Amino acid sequence: MEKDTLHDMQAIVCHGPNDYRLGRIGKPKARPDELVIRIAACGICASDCKCHSGAAMFWGGDNPWVKAPVVPGHEFFGYVVETGEGAEAHFDIKVGDKVIAEQIVPCDKCRFCKSGKYWMCEVHNIFGFQREVAEGGMAQYMRIPKTAILHKIPESVSLEDSAMIEPMACAIHAINRGEIQLDDVLVIAGAGTLGLCMVQVAALKTPKKLVVIDMVDERLELARQFGADVVINPSREDARAIINGLTDNYGCDVYIETTGVPVGVTQGLDLIRKLGRFVEFSVFGSEISADWSIIGDRKELDVRGAHLGPYCYPVAIDLFARGLVTSKGIVTHDFPLENWEEAFALANSVKSIKVLLKPGQ
Repeated sequence: MEKDTLHDMQAIVCHGPNDYRLGRIGKPKARPDELVIRIAACGICASDCKCHSGAAMFWGGDNPWVKAPVVPGHEFFGYVVETGEGAEAHFDIKVGDKVIAEQIVPCDKCRFCKSGKYWMCEVHNIFGFQREVAEGGMAQYMRIPKTAILHKIPESVSLEDSAMIEPMACAIHAINRGEIQLDDVLVIAGAGTLGLCMVQVAALKTPKKLVVIDMVDERLELARQFGADVVINPSREDARAIINGLTDNYGCDVYIETTGVPVGVTQGLDLIRKLGRFVEFSVFGSEISADWSIIGDRKELDVRGAHLGPYCYPVAIDLFARGLVTSKGIVTHDFPLENWEEAFALANSVKSIKVLLKPGQ
């Protein structure tokens, strides 16, 4: 009997650490107040790579964050192909619209959701990690549940820019958390996807000096093109001497950590001035040790986390639509789902910046 291709689709499925498989699974169906979208592109995030390799934050403890089997992927966008009863009014969309859903699916019931702080939802379902609410975007089609936060994307925004809305929204939130002032010396540590997005957003804030630190010269050159005043490769330059020279030996006013490696934290505690603002963004593969007396007794730092991109998706879409930020130079590779293993290996190296998967139809 011929296979019913109308009701299945190609997808990557996470079964556990280092156990991702390409196969065919059931195509999702829209229930009341839900949508199904055709995925146009899905980015591979650093957290996807860490999850794939078995990082403790995803798989450790008695109640691991990842609930396998699940289709991974939270940096997606697509086109509405099916609407459940009431969904068009619920989301204010129609079939054919180009849309993106925020990476978190709020429960709408916990104290954080009810107070408008939905990105800290206590249940904390994020697309691509827990299948109970919805699978992720590394598939041909994807169901959007009714509590998802959906945004329309103008057709004028390119495929690559559209695929970068999620990381750009995260970058905007991190920059907002830093409360950048006109006379600040801002240091962004890490010039990967998120760091380079932050550089573009920070440049729009016009700080006194925008400094970027990274070990890869090509990424530093891109950061300079995006508005960095000073770039530092710590493998051959003394970051502390350079920052001291810019600040009369006081240290930087704001330090944003987006390296994902332990030295990014300890370096920041060293470079930042007393009473400075330290913004932590990275997802780390393991625990980090640092001298906390620097935070309190020695410098009285204002340490802030930055998680997801709350209320920032419309801003990111608008900035892309107006040409004030771009994916050019950041999106370096794209692959069909069939080549996902090559795509993940490349995404987990310094030979790429942002790698996209394009599932096709």
